[in-house]
Parts: sequence; structure tokens; C-alpha cells
Amino acid sequence: MKLIYAGLLGVVLAFLSVASASTKITVNGMVCAFCAQGIEKSLSKIPEVKAVFVDLKNKVVIVESRDGVALNDKSLTQGITDAGYDV
Repeated sequence: MKLIYAGLLGVVLAFLSVASASTKITVNGMVCAFCAQGIEKSLSKIPEVKAVFVDLKNKVVIVESRDGVALNDKSLTQGITDAGYDV
């Protein structure tokens, strides 16, 4: 199962690097699926965000931007802190 998960994450990361800009963020305090869901919901509200991928095991969030739009690190950080977590 771990091998499949690692392979899937690698495919997602490879796709993101080709399709559009993405940002990888380490999130402190994210320990459960409920935490991940809250962060995903908060970041999805940002207009520049196309998709949010959460790696709960490694406490990492990958945010993909919409085509032709740059991600604003400040707004991403604010979205995570608004959800109650530290970057």
C-alpha cells in the first residue's frame, strides 16, 4: 500500500510540474484527515487555487494554481493559519 501511495504521489507531483505552477507547503499540527479536510477547504476558497493535494503522512500540502495565474505565498499562508495551523 505504501508503495502504491508513494507512486501515486510521484505521478501527481510530475503532473503538477508539467501542467501548471504549484507550491509545496509544510504544515505543522496537521495530524488527521479532519485537519487535512479543513486545510483543503480553506485553500480551495482562494481564487488562484485550482487544486489542493494533502500528504497527511509527511504533513505537506501541494497547491496547484489555475492556468496563467501565479500563487501568492502570503494568501496561501493566511489560508492555512485561518484554518488553525502553522506553516
